[in-house]
Order: sequence, then structure tokens, then C-alpha cells
Amino acid sequence: MAEFKKLFALGAEFNSATEIYNAAEKVRDAGYTVWDCHSPFPIHGMDKAMGMKKSWLSAFVFVCGLTGFLTGLGLVTITSFGIYPTIVNGKPNDWEHGLRALQFFFPVMYELTILFSAFGAVFGMIIRNGLPRLHHPLFNWSRFGKVTDDKFFLVIESRDPQFSETKTKALLETLGGAHITPVYDRE
Repeated sequence: MAEFKKLFALGAEFNSATEIYNAAEKVRDAGYTVWDCHSPFPIHGMDKAMGMKKSWLSAFVFVCGLTGFLTGLGLVTITSFGIYPTIVNGKPNDWEHGLRALQFFFPVMYELTILFSAFGAVFGMIIRNGLPRLHHPLFNWSRFGKVTDDKFFLVIESRDPQFSETKTKALLETLGGAHITPVYDRE
């Protein structure tokens, strides 16, 4: 069996969504930045209670979509008006009248926009979530399995600048957390 040596986090168990919501606000106000809440269902307003800001993922997806659109535009204009100037169905093939023909190439530009945006969303999400990670240290905590049933957990990671094992444990106790447990990672 693997030996667990490095402290990953301190975790506390809560019994209701209201309790963990109030605890999240107090942890945010205490200045902690590297922590998370886990619940069996989404809790309305939890992002605000945790002080989470808008993700950079939407800007990344927009840039990828714009890149796809410009790739499609370049592909159809260079091939249709430059490399292979062929008249098909009466569409103009010269640069002077070419802008009138771009409407026929819209499906290519649209599809490349969607394709590049989808790739940007998938790979951006993978990068943002720190994947691939085959095993998370929270799975070493035996009580954490109840998160899929009826329990709520607040976990403050040891890499947080404010983290002190004694002070963090005292904070979690004052918030009403039960079964406050140090969670260790494999070294």
C-alpha cells in the first residue's frame, strides 16, 4: 500500500447546503484563495460565495473561433480567387468582384469557426482543470465518498498562502465543520 506523507489539505464535513454556503463566505472573507467546496448537487450562488471570478476560458474559445473563421476565410479566398480561379455557377473569381461570392463560402467559414471553438473549449478545459490527473488526493479521505450521497465538504489546500494547520483547523471548527481531517497526498 502507498505511504502518505505530504499534507494536501484540511477538509471539513457539513450537513446542509446552507451551512457550507455560509462557511464558504467566511473562508473567502478570511483571505483563503486555494480551496474548494464539494456537494452532491449544484448550490445556487456558491460561485459568488466563494469569490470566484469569471474564467478566462470564454476569451480563449472566442480567440479560437475567430482563428477558425479567419482560417476559413483565407482558405476559400486563396483557393477560389488565387490558386484555382474557376468560374462555377456564374460566381465571380476575381478579387474585384470576389466579395460578392463570399456568401457562397459561408458554410466553410462557419464550420471552421465551430470546429476551432470546440477544440478550444475542450483543450482549454483540460488545461484549466489540470488534467490529466488519474488520482486526486481527496479520494484518500474515506469520508469523502459521502459527497455523492448527502454530505457537503469544504477543503482548504496546504499550498494556500494563508494555510497554517492549526489556524485553519481552528477556523473550520468555528464554522461548524465536523470530522475535520488532514488529507495526505502520495509522495
